[in-house]
Amino acid sequence: MLKVLVIDDEQYAREELIALLDEQDEVDVEIVGACNNAIEGLKKVHQLKPDLIFLDIQMPQISGMEMLAMLDVETMPKVVFVTAFDEYALQAFEDNAFDYILKPVEPCRLLKTLQRVQSSVQPTDYKALTNKPLSLIPCAGFNRYVLLKPSEIEIAYSDQSGVHIIGNQADSTENSCSLSLKVLEEKTELLRCHRQYLINPNAIREIRLLDNSLAEIITTSGAVAPVSRRYLKMLKDRFQLS
Repeated sequence: MLKVLVIDDEQYAREELIALLDEQDEVDVEIVGACNNAIEGLKKVHQLKPDLIFLDIQMPQISGMEMLAMLDVETMPKVVFVTAFDEYALQAFEDNAFDYILKPVEPCRLLKTLQRVQSSVQPTDYKALTNKPLSLIPCAGFNRYVLLKPSEIEIAYSDQSGVHIIGNQADSTENSCSLSLKVLEEKTELLRCHRQYLINPNAIREIRLLDNSLAEIITTSGAVAPVSRRYLKMLKDRFQLS
């Protein structure tokens, strides 16, 4: 059974696609969720671990293409773009071996896609998109969504409840992030300073040396991040510290 997540900012398009998925009986699918934006979609991907995402391209704040770049290539599900673009614009996706469905979705085209996904044994190569650096980091605060530029982040860290972001804005409230530390490290300028911490090198005000070859970083806003032995030498080399 294919676990399917539908992400589209248009309610009618979501409901229509879900209805078509429910009506087809050639491929066994389970619709595990539906989202109206990419930020919520990222959370659902991590929570529900779908096998397949139907992803709209044109969405506000974070497009489907940008969301794809935020997924961990090693664990990401199959992605099928759902778009109103004409066939000439879609040629770029075909060249990169992405699957796509044009709106309005036709049942026969949907079935063909489901069968291809079901029978596929080779992972799709998304390197053309997933290697791109991130320009926005989606976060969730209290009753709000926040889109931060990487330059606005001082510290990212993880604990049992997930990944958290400390920004350099006047509003210093911590926000939860749906991206992994690995993705943030690979696709932004954030540096690893500890197994559970990343630091923005431009936000470092002081590296305070401690006992036992440990250290801690003080940021420009006064936030503190630990530095483990493993990463202290790397930081010293980076800033040419003796």
